[in-house]
Order: sequence, then C-alpha cells, then structure tokens
Amino acid sequence: MRTCCVCFVLFVAVLAAGQGAVNVSTTNSAPSAPRLPYRPSLDVSSMDKSVDPCIDFYQYSCGGWKQANPIPPDRSSWSVYAKLYEDNLVLLRSILEQAAAAKDRDPVNQKIGDYYASCMDETAVNQRGVAAIKPQLDLIAGVKSTRDLAQVVARLQLEDVHGELMFGPGSAQDPDNSEQQIANLDQGGLGLPDRDYYTKDDAKSKEIRDRYVQHVQKMFSLLGDPPEAARTHADTIMRMETVLANASQTRTERRDPYKLKHKMPPAELARLAPNFDWGVYWKTLKPPPFLTVNVMAPDFFKQLNAGLTSEPLENWKQYLRFHIANIYAGYLSDDFSNERFEFYQKYLRGAQEQQPRWKRCVQFVDHGLGEALGQAYVREVFSPELKARTLKMVQEIEKAMELRINQLDWMSPGTKRQAIVKLHAVRNKIGYPDHWRDYSPVEITPTDFAGNVRNAIVFESRRQLNKIGKPVDHGEWDIPPPTVDAYYNPQMNDINFPAGVLQPPLYDAKLDDAPNYGDTGGTIGHELTHAFDDEGSQFDAHGNLKNWWTPEDAKKFEERTKCVEDQYSQYIVVDDIHLNGKLTLGENVADLGGEILAYIAWKDATRDLKLESIDGVSPDQRFFIGFAQWDCSNERPEQLRDWAITNPHSQSRDRINGVIVNMPEFEKAFSCKAGQPMVSAKPCKVW
Repeated sequence: MRTCCVCFVLFVAVLAAGQGAVNVSTTNSAPSAPRLPYRPSLDVSSMDKSVDPCIDFYQYSCGGWKQANPIPPDRSSWSVYAKLYEDNLVLLRSILEQAAAAKDRDPVNQKIGDYYASCMDETAVNQRGVAAIKPQLDLIAGVKSTRDLAQVVARLQLEDVHGELMFGPGSAQDPDNSEQQIANLDQGGLGLPDRDYYTKDDAKSKEIRDRYVQHVQKMFSLLGDPPEAARTHADTIMRMETVLANASQTRTERRDPYKLKHKMPPAELARLAPNFDWGVYWKTLKPPPFLTVNVMAPDFFKQLNAGLTSEPLENWKQYLRFHIANIYAGYLSDDFSNERFEFYQKYLRGAQEQQPRWKRCVQFVDHGLGEALGQAYVREVFSPELKARTLKMVQEIEKAMELRINQLDWMSPGTKRQAIVKLHAVRNKIGYPDHWRDYSPVEITPTDFAGNVRNAIVFESRRQLNKIGKPVDHGEWDIPPPTVDAYYNPQMNDINFPAGVLQPPLYDAKLDDAPNYGDTGGTIGHELTHAFDDEGSQFDAHGNLKNWWTPEDAKKFEERTKCVEDQYSQYIVVDDIHLNGKLTLGENVADLGGEILAYIAWKDATRDLKLESIDGVSPDQRFFIGFAQWDCSNERPEQLRDWAITNPHSQSRDRINGVIVNMPEFEKAFSCKAGQPMVSAKPCKVW
C-alpha cells in the first residue's frame, strides 16, 4: 500500500547486505529466474461498468477485479499490491533455490542460499523444537535480582525483532540536528498489536483479550509448564501488559513528533526509572559512548519503573519467557509456529491457512538479509532505463508541486519560500541503494535456522546501536528492493521507491501515460506530499523538527486538514467501526495531494500530444481509473477490524472515493452532477 515515512523507531527490519557498489548487469552464469507475469496498469476486465462511476467510482473501477480475485486461504487480505508481491515471492524463490543448490558461490549467494536451505529443512527444525531457544530460556532462569534482570533484558533485546521485551533500544536521528544519530528508547512490551486492544471496553475487544490469554497459556504449555501454572502465568502476563498499555502513547498521539521528543542525559533517565539498573544495561548492550538519549515515551518508563517493584521478580521472568517464545515461535517447530498463526493470523486477521513453508522461508530471507537478496532481484527486474524513466516522472511531479505551492491562495509569500526550499531539498531514491550493506559478519549455516535468524537480528540490532554518535548516512534505505511499497522519511527528507513497486501493473511501460501517472504518478505525489502533511510539515528542509510556518499560515493549514479529518471520520470500516480520521490524516492528505500533483504533471507532460480514447475510455477517465486500480482489493472483516486500530491508511474504497470527491477534474471527466455521491458540495483543499 502507499505508505508514509518509515518512522517507527522500533522497526528493526533485519536488513543486511553484500559489498561494494551496485552493478545491475547480469554476470552470473546461473540460469535466469522466471520473469514476473505481465498485468497491465489499466485492465478493462477489472472494471464493473454496470456501476455508475458517479455513484461509486471504486466499485466501477475495481468490481471486476474483486469478483475475479477472492482472498486466498493463506491471506487475510488480497490486493493488486499483494498479487505483485506474490509474483515477487515466486521469482525470489527461484533465486534462492539456485543459490542454495549452487556449488561454487560468492559470499552473498552462500548466505542467502544457506539461510533459505536451513529454513526449508522442516524436519531438522521440528526435531530441534524448543531447544532452539534454550540458551535464552536458561538466561532468564538464571535471573536472581533486578541487576541480573537489566543484564538479561539487554542481551535478549538484541534478538528482539518485534519490540516485545519491555521496551525498545536503538538509534535515531536527533530531532534537532538531523545530521547526527543519537541513542533512543521507546515504549514496547506488548503482545497484542496495539495498546488499544487492552484499553477498549467493547465486547469484541474483551473477547480478543480472552483469546490472547488462551494463546499465552498455550505458549507456556508448549514450553513445558503444567496446565495450572500455564494459566496462572497467562493471567499474570495479561495483567502486566495491561498496565504497560495504559501507560503507552496512542498511535494518534505519536503522530505529533513533539510528543516523541524527550532528550535527556543518561543520569536523568536513571532518575526517571531508578528501579532499572541502567548502568548494567548500557554496559551489557555496549553502544558507543553518548551524552544524550531520547526517551520517546517518558510516562511509559515511569510505569515500567513502578512495575519493577510492584511485580515480583518471578513474574518478570515469566513475562520474558513468554515473549521469547512468542517472538521466535514462527521460526521454531510446527507446534509453536502453528499456535502463533492460529492467534495472530487466523483469529485476529482472518487467514484460513498457514502459508506454504517456501513462502514463509522466502519472506524470512527477505526480512533477514534483504539487501543481499535484493542484489539478485534488481538484476532480474530493474533496468537503468526504468530508473531513468521513473526519475523523470518524479521530476515532473516535483515541478507540479512547486507550481501548486506558488498558486496557493491561503499561504503567505514567506512560508511559500520555505516550502519551496524544502521541496528542492528532497532526495529521490529509486530502485535500490547506491551501495549494498556489508553483512559479512553475519554467520549463516545450512543447518541452524533459528541460529541464522538470531544472528541476522543481532547483526541489525548492533548496526543500529553502532550508529549512535555518528553522522547520518543519507544513502541508507529502510526497506529492501523487492518490497512492493514506497515511503517518505521526514528527517531524511527523502522519498524512496524500491524496484518492487515499479513493476506492472503499478508502472507499465507498455501503456500510455494516463494510467501510469494516475497510478505511479499518484504514488510519487503521495510520498512527496508527506513532506507537507500534518506531520511532515513540522520538519524543515534539513529534516530538523523546526517550525517554518507563520502562525496565520499554520492556522489556515490546520483548518484545511481538519476538513480532511472530518470527511474520513464519517466512513465506516466494518460493522459499526468508523475510520479514525486523526490516525489516518497524514495518509489521506497525501492521497489527495498526490493525485492532484499527478494530474497536473500528466497534463503538463502530454500538453503537446493529441490524446485519444482507448477502449471507449477517454484520456482523463483512464487517468482516474489507473489511480483506482492500483488499490483494488478484498479484505476479511477481521483484518479490517485490526486495521481500524493499527493502520494509518484508510481502507481501499475510501482511499479512492475519498480523493476523487475532492477533485473537480473527476467530476468533469465523468460528467457527474451535483448531489451525486462522488461529488462534494464543499471539497477539501490542502495542497
């Protein structure tokens, strides 16, 4: 899905990589991987022409697709993006199978091949069972005091990809000096997807909590605890996590970057949470020396501090036992893996079947050694010509943004100048990094899957910690090349389009510009608009958290974004659950702004061309249908319920219809009339 910045500080996507500069020429003598299947960016068969586009444009554009593409049993939702990612998995599987089977391999192919082979050896994984996490469990069993607890937590957090172990350490750009990395601590410690799962009082939320306790109890049973002890421990975990959840910031609160800025010296942190032995913790974690740490959620750490005395040490040991098992369950024997699936994917999100093992293994390699695998991927799918065409489209969108800023009737000249300075400072990163990460320190063998997972996670955790005190690397990416997604990072002030999102049907060199600008052009405009949404607009051209608005302009901006918030808050996600207009505000502003920019850029790029209808569809109509068809999707109600709490994006129907009701160009293209559902009497206008 089109996404905002990757600004989840606890996100430890275990990216590793190869060495040296990028070379996308095919030099390997191994047989080529299968090509991605071709799907056009505008498919007339995906439409439902029985629907009036002025009544429900999303159904008009995607009704045929929805009918022809039911959700596979191993998925909780299915979409154009998901189908492309599925195609990528097939290609990546071929690459990995060749790497695993080859006898003469370079270091990159050795690591990705052995990682994949160790995962696919299901017999060995099942035979090892819980013994794969015995070292961690023994560490926990040996805790005798809070001093020991701090040491063990530090060691275990290096292996925690989910941020479940109490809290999350790492590095982050200094919000006041974006060129420098500082130490960072953030809230965490929960097994349910969000703190709201613990705090809401409706019947479904209570049912989910009851089911979660059953899941925790099952995990303790798999660890060997007798039934009565397992139930007691599960109740304890639920009580402890509920306390932490109540002290956690909401996702809406965390959209305000000022609420995440609490820089302090280590001594002040020790005063904030004196019951945790920070001296032992930092000594064990071994980050570079630092004078400042940003404690993103101080109230959370105050509550954690209180819990260290109100809860017996034994309860904290049981808490750690469960979370280590929960974190690693997907990498362990089938009994653990299936239980994790049953709760998180089947019960919470509605998937009917566990994914085939090969799919899981490909994704594990992609998550663990993403840029290593990405080297082979870009050789297969991403040419220099495609990179050049994408960059040209980006430049057209940026030109449209500058024009749009200069034409705004609500912004003063001084703020406009600052906005254009920021626009010109945006870095465009397309396809893949200029330099691959060196992952040579990561030990990968074909016989120890859980060990390979652990080594890759520890490598990434160490890499993040070692950034502390160092200058920011502006060439770094947060997602690997095969990812079907894109993002804007407000502190980097860059937009990032990996190779995976620049394939048909999202970008289609065989078709005319209209659907390509509606689709990929809209994605580019979306990410660019994130620099100026309610969150991104608080960062200056250098990525510093700094106000560059006049008070009058800021007030006018808030009035316009409030229009968007109110509009989307009226939409129903599932049952009686409304969209959270505050949580989704940034994405909704970016969706609207992005498509406006794409339309302007498309008109400019084709101004000297004679555009004609194709298949009875006019050029303007093709632009808007191309926009809608990037997000054709089907979702299970369980997944929609989860997304209503956790997802900063609106559901697919509202992402499309919510934009076009604010665009008079759409009304004209389809000859819609006032009063019809796709025509707003008072359209929202931001950028």
